[in-house]
Amino acid sequence: MAQKITLSIPDMLHEKLTEWRSSFNFSKIFQEALTEAIQKKEALQKRFSEEFDMPDIVKRLREEKQAWENNCYREGKAEGIRWAKSAHYEDLLYVVHYKDTCMYKDTYDHKDTYELIGHTDYQSYFQDVYEAHELGRYTAETGVDHERKFMDGWIDGVTSFWNEVKEQI
Repeated sequence: MAQKITLSIPDMLHEKLTEWRSSFNFSKIFQEALTEAIQKKEALQKRFSEEFDMPDIVKRLREEKQAWENNCYREGKAEGIRWAKSAHYEDLLYVVHYKDTCMYKDTYDHKDTYELIGHTDYQSYFQDVYEAHELGRYTAETGVDHERKFMDGWIDGVTSFWNEVKEQI
């Protein structure tokens, strides 16, 4: 049996809710979000209540890291495709040539990525992307390289878009 509850939301969100009411099943969205939040909380409590087993903890953290990196890559790829759809022809060529140049080098390192994001034509765009996706958030203090995964995805997104359209141009 379903139970009704009352929620408080800010006025601005309520205006948007009213505007989009016919497009969404807000009850379902809330149920799914709440279910996910409760499951995370219960899983956390379970982990703390059980005996600590380092191999299991390391395995879990590796899996979480892999999932996080995969998500960074997917976000980058989606952003790369989005950018490519509105990019000028010359910009697409630059990025595709940039990728080809980097991939045929013996080593590919951060300096290669920084050359692209630091390019004067793209610097403003990448600054917005870095802020929106918090790409600099963990890199400096922890050495976590989600930025690299994102940029690999971004370049692959642009390249996959290019491969779809190049024969049609």
